[in-house]
Amino acid sequence: MPNKKVERVEETARKQLNERGVTVNDIAELVYFLQVPYHPDLKMDVCRENVERVIAKREVQNAILTGIALDVLAEEKKLEQPLQEILARDESLYGIDEVIALSIVNIYGSIGFTNYGFIDKQKPGILEKLNDKTTGKVHTFLDDIVGAIAAAASSRLAHRAANEE
Repeated sequence: MPNKKVERVEETARKQLNERGVTVNDIAELVYFLQVPYHPDLKMDVCRENVERVIAKREVQNAILTGIALDVLAEEKKLEQPLQEILARDESLYGIDEVIALSIVNIYGSIGFTNYGFIDKQKPGILEKLNDKTTGKVHTFLDDIVGAIAAAASSRLAHRAANEE
């Protein structure tokens, strides 16, 4: 019998990602960006499958829900100072957003760290959009969470490919 609470958490996390303008396809494109240099025949459906598997993990869903909640509170100016200003500006020395992201990156081993660091610096695709400060949206946590999901999915893909060789 399916666990309704687990289903509700995953459903809510996926819904909130979509409401914040992030799709599984957007994240799959990041996975493709990270992995196509090593797997030239890589197909997007493989990238999507790996993203889906990462998002299906409870700790990832918890990170999504927590990060988005904090971003929304910052957007609505409902946080105490100085935290409000720190999150609204996505202050570079804050670091808690990366700590939450690293909880996702850890799921598939140390390769996730390098994938995450690389994509966090490059900011391709949806990450560039989430980092656009002119929109009035706060994505202090979400951009790192999305990058971490892509890094974890890339790591999952790399591990599976290595096992097939």
